[in-house]
Amino acid sequence: MIKIIADSTCDLSDEIIEKYNIGIAPLSIKIGEKVYKDRKDITPQAFFPMLAGLSELPTTAMPSPNEFISLFEKAVEEGATEILCITMSSGTSGSYQSAVIAKDYFSENHNQPVYVVDSKCMSHGSGYLILKSAILRERGATFQEIIDFNETYKTNIKHFLSVDDLDNLIKSGRLTNVSAFIGKVLKVKPIMSMRNGKGAIVAKVRGGNKVFTHYIEEYKLRVDILLTDFIIVGYSSDQAKAEVLKQMLINEAGFKGDIYIMQMGVAVGTHVGLGGLSLFFVEKGDRHDGLIFNEMGALIEKKNEMMEVLKKYKEQKKK
Repeated sequence: MIKIIADSTCDLSDEIIEKYNIGIAPLSIKIGEKVYKDRKDITPQAFFPMLAGLSELPTTAMPSPNEFISLFEKAVEEGATEILCITMSSGTSGSYQSAVIAKDYFSENHNQPVYVVDSKCMSHGSGYLILKSAILRERGATFQEIIDFNETYKTNIKHFLSVDDLDNLIKSGRLTNVSAFIGKVLKVKPIMSMRNGKGAIVAKVRGGNKVFTHYIEEYKLRVDILLTDFIIVGYSSDQAKAEVLKQMLINEAGFKGDIYIMQMGVAVGTHVGLGGLSLFFVEKGDRHDGLIFNEMGALIEKKNEMMEVLKKYKEQKKK
């Protein structure tokens, strides 16, 4: 039996975690002087309403190696013969390093193989890999085949995230310094993705409705439809926006598979803040994505449109 383990930033719903028997190592969240275990002591439903009123940003801490060791040992007690652990990107959290330390200690006393995946993903990005791994396991994939899938496609899990305010991401260091500077100076709605295991701004739009448009257009350009048998739409505090995006994916993008709407957890929500909206699918991986690249593309497109207008007027003049 293959046991799948993750840290709590995967943000998968309780239904998915229970259905596929996924072990969760919780991060710790410190709010004021009190420390909570993510998903155990505090829920998103309780956290997000209080977030706006906090004078100081909560802090998060990775699971200890002991948290992972306990999950590995429990998996063996349940009959696991192989253990796959998928963590949040090592570029944004120490969970991966903690799980590797746990694996090394555990392996000294147990014969069950443990493999730790640095997902290079955030939030439902690692959740996507975990859910895909669980589905592959149910379909009869071997331990090595699931490992190979993760290592081959983990950088193809496309992330899109928009937020109402960049302050939480900047203060927590979840954005690169350059991206943080650009986002504050431009005063537009930034759209983020993952680059080298960290969050980076890849586009900017004006107005909330343009976020939906960007998501749908980029999805249609990038999606690997053979591997994207489900989509995850994430939100921090506004589920209605997630519902709108889901309907657009069905009606405008023509997606026919499962679309899961899942709320971001407390650990992730601490850094994302209110109003976060995210989208996750498998991309083909043959397209660049970055602020300069996208701005140049928009400029070229605008230039081509203007050339068509000038061409039309030139032809009218000849008449």
